[in-house]
Amino acid sequence: MSLSENKPVHTGGRPSWDIYFMKVAYLVCERATCLRRKVGAVLVKDRQILATGYNGAPMGIRHCEVTGCLRLELGVPSGERHEICRGLHAEQNVLLQAARHGISVRDSVLYITNAPCIICAKMIVNAGIKEVIIADSYPDKMALDFLKEAKIGVRRIKKKI
Repeated sequence: MSLSENKPVHTGGRPSWDIYFMKVAYLVCERATCLRRKVGAVLVKDRQILATGYNGAPMGIRHCEVTGCLRLELGVPSGERHEICRGLHAEQNVLLQAARHGISVRDSVLYITNAPCIICAKMIVNAGIKEVIIADSYPDKMALDFLKEAKIGVRRIKKKI
């Protein structure tokens, strides 16, 4: 699938909305505890942040920083064997955060530092998110194909954030 790519515009020294929300996603990913890849996600509706999420172990469960990473130890390639990972993806956590606080995500926009995996893409479709904006890729073509089939817009911000 070919992603549409936008050209973020700065007006009067202010970042575009896309750059602003993606910068927030990069700030959020600093909380990630994954040893392999740090990912941040921000759900936005009407230019308001609804929820944020980063990848890491569920609440009350030791993080990979403490236990180590089984996928890393086994040499599992990126994008494979998600079922043996201790952590939740940033997209999963942002949806769960919104649900925990009773926030509807229907027709929202999801900013993610990396493209989603197929598991997260399915959740994005069923959550009613209308657009996904990414900064970097992820080795899961099927995920992007699902989003395209569901008519969910996917854009990539090429500018270095």
